[in-house]
Amino acid sequence: KVISLFSLQASEGVTFIGPDTHAIQAMGDKIESKLLAKNAKVNTIPGFDGVVKDADEAVRIAREIGYPVMIKASAGGGGKGMRIAWDDEETREGFRFSSQEAASSFGDDRLLIEKFIDNPRHIEIQVCIIIIYYLVLADKHGNALWLNERECSIQRRNQKVVEEAPSTFLDPETRRAMGEQAVALAKAVKYSSAGTVEFLVDSSKNFYFLEMNTRLQVEHPVTECITGLDLVQEMIRVAKGYPLRHKQADIPINGWAVECRVYAEDPYKSFGLPSIGKLSQYQEPLHVPSVRIDSGIQQGSDISIYYDPMISKLITYGSNRAEALKRMEEALDNYVIRGVAHNISLLREVIIHPRFVQGDISTKFLPEVYPDGFKGHKLTDLERRELLATAASLYVAEQLRSQQFLGTPRIPIAKSKRSSWELSVRLGDGIYPVAVSKDGLFSVEVDGMKLNVTSEWNLASPLLSVTIDGTQRTIQRLSRNASGETSIQFLGTVYKLQILTKVAAELSKYMPEKAAEDTSSILRSPMPGAVVAVSVKPGDMV
Repeated sequence: KVISLFSLQASEGVTFIGPDTHAIQAMGDKIESKLLAKNAKVNTIPGFDGVVKDADEAVRIAREIGYPVMIKASAGGGGKGMRIAWDDEETREGFRFSSQEAASSFGDDRLLIEKFIDNPRHIEIQVCIIIIYYLVLADKHGNALWLNERECSIQRRNQKVVEEAPSTFLDPETRRAMGEQAVALAKAVKYSSAGTVEFLVDSSKNFYFLEMNTRLQVEHPVTECITGLDLVQEMIRVAKGYPLRHKQADIPINGWAVECRVYAEDPYKSFGLPSIGKLSQYQEPLHVPSVRIDSGIQQGSDISIYYDPMISKLITYGSNRAEALKRMEEALDNYVIRGVAHNISLLREVIIHPRFVQGDISTKFLPEVYPDGFKGHKLTDLERRELLATAASLYVAEQLRSQQFLGTPRIPIAKSKRSSWELSVRLGDGIYPVAVSKDGLFSVEVDGMKLNVTSEWNLASPLLSVTIDGTQRTIQRLSRNASGETSIQFLGTVYKLQILTKVAAELSKYMPEKAAEDTSSILRSPMPGAVVAVSVKPGDMV
């Protein structure tokens, strides 16, 4: 489709906003782009530069390179068609699966093999240039720019989850060296417009070319935040033929920007398997200062199996990294998404994790920090008491509201003088006695400790701002039923609680429990999709 646009351009005088066909084709092919990078004196990952013919050749090449190796689809992208192999058996298996996935996803089953860089960081350099005749990434006056880097090391299944600019890892010398190589590659491929060169960087700050994206990338807003440039405007100007308005010395690093990719995914399954459904309620946290949201959906939109499950790009900006991360934490707490599973809990846990805050990150961050999979936020004793106190106060506030009448009743009703409640709250495997008293604010006793809880208690709002002993928390109550069960989103994670009066809790032991469903003869798909093959029939031994 892109190539056909250039035919239209020639016949109808339409100008394509972006690079030409040669650059798109050359950089879209990982084998050709690697050869071009080598010729441009750009650092590349050691490996085999040709097409791998079959599994036997893959094993031979992998042995020559030395394990571990990365098997990649030449036409790949988005983490598809990639496998890491640590021995001959994994190489054969990886070759088979990668070639099948590549053919299915891209219509091209060609593969290449490279040395796997263990524990790398994923860093990108944004470039913006103009081509006049033979000059690439330059205007008539020879101007060429690199717009600093983005750190994109937080990934799952080789797809980015959290990005930031600048990187905590690079020093000015390495930044300049990477930028100069990015521009050299763009010139070598006769590139024009805005594009991104991706590098892998090891712990010794050795960097290697990964690929070049001949388009505006998902995470471009963080570059715009720290440079003050409008990249889309620059692309349009370049397409029109105008020279760049800036010199390399004019490109600053002002402040810090962080982007979280908000997905309709279940983060408790492999750090995020797609979820489908209708967005029954959707509210973006645009009231939070220095927040930008790029989205293509709205309340009532359907999230289907046919497109990427991304809901939005959530970007926050601050004068420094700590400020940008604090605003991101607040924005995630104030983001309302109902009707589909989402990854807000995972995003929030990542940005507050001590390793991330310290900048100690790599592409292995998620499996290293959560070796048994993501389980949500683990409450401290104080946070557990805050959640119990908030849930109990919310329960009492609702009880008090149910006693109110609007207008003047025909028959005078005696006002309730009740000011204290004894409750039993179930959270996880624990059952906690909670005492609530109200004298203006709620005073809640949990574990023998008293907490003061205040809020406007607007129970119709999807967001509730609650102050607990001076600490402000934004919570969301997602559901409740007549048996006292309620779901509350607290610190990004959804917790299921059951709140009963002391008497109801004592009587509940006499209630028969619903028998658990017998799933021993059921196979459930972990995610929505299409059944493409059933490889067994009745009577087969499995």
